[in-house]
Amino acid sequence: MFIRNASLALAALFIATPVFAATTINVVEDGEGGGKMSLTLDQTSVEAGPAVFKVHNAALGEEHEMVLVRLKSADAKIPLLTKKHRVDEKQLQSLGEVEDLAPGADGQLKADLEAGTYLLLCNLKGHYEAGMQAVLTVTD
Repeated sequence: MFIRNASLALAALFIATPVFAATTINVVEDGEGGGKMSLTLDQTSVEAGPAVFKVHNAALGEEHEMVLVRLKSADAKIPLLTKKHRVDEKQLQSLGEVEDLAPGADGQLKADLEAGTYLLLCNLKGHYEAGMQAVLTVTD
């Protein structure tokens, strides 16, 4: 009887304890080769802490990816490899990516975000230059 009551009390404690869920950020990538491309966020500012980026490739026939990088400052210059038409990821602080996202597919990335400025981008050849980029501000 004592063990049962203790178990019930412990279960009630866990139920009453608030759960700190991760912030969900919905990301939609769109665009086809040779045309305008986009990477949009459903929110451009979130509080620091755990986050889940839910990424959807809305393109009809183009593969995309989403790379998350933390910038040193809001006005940081993004290093480009102009001959390769890509961002030089080696010079940036990457927190991960959702890669090889087929048309119509979904993916996700979990990250623990600290206060600062983040850049989300598609780094397939020419996609960043075609507009596949968005800035996310993370506050305390």
